[in-house]
Amino acid sequence: MKKTSYALVVPALILSALLVSGCGAFRSKKDWDRAQQEAPLEIPPGLDTPSTSAALVIPDVGSGAAAANAAATNAAPVSDGFILADDVETAYKRIGEQLGQGDLGNVLSHDDASHTYQIAAKPGRPESRPGLFRRMFGAGKDGNNQDAKDAPASAQGASHTVVLTVNPSGTGSEVRAQGDADGVRRVVDALKSRMGSK
Repeated sequence: MKKTSYALVVPALILSALLVSGCGAFRSKKDWDRAQQEAPLEIPPGLDTPSTSAALVIPDVGSGAAAANAAATNAAPVSDGFILADDVETAYKRIGEQLGQGDLGNVLSHDDASHTYQIAAKPGRPESRPGLFRRMFGAGKDGNNQDAKDAPASAQGASHTVVLTVNPSGTGSEVRAQGDADGVRRVVDALKSRMGSK
């Protein structure tokens, strides 16, 4: 009985060793041995390589906070809009009626020929609700007041200038707002909900 078990075990071990060793023994030449380096890419005539001299500029010490504050106060204007089913004239008049209520802000100027309104939008209330960890671990009322004090000037009461333009768009009209992000968001959201945009 021992001879039959050895007769089965030994060939099984040899076969399993061959299987585990993989198929590398059957390959004569490896592809990566024959690989040659390609020539570097060349830029076609008439095109320039982009400048990489300022790609990794290290800023001066202490200039990060000042640059961040300057970027926050001089942020690029934001644009947003929506589509109405009305023609341009009707949409312009309806928007004028909504702005005439005065709850979104004061109309500084309007141009009937180019269908444009310039608005001093009223600021929204600053977000005074604390975050999850502050609520969980208790910052109290002083933490909420500190958040309101730390809010940017745009959220503390300065008005936002927003320019509304009505343009034709297919069978309807497109209302486009440009200006400060908070003002654009408030004006567009209010007009969308009141006027039933597409």
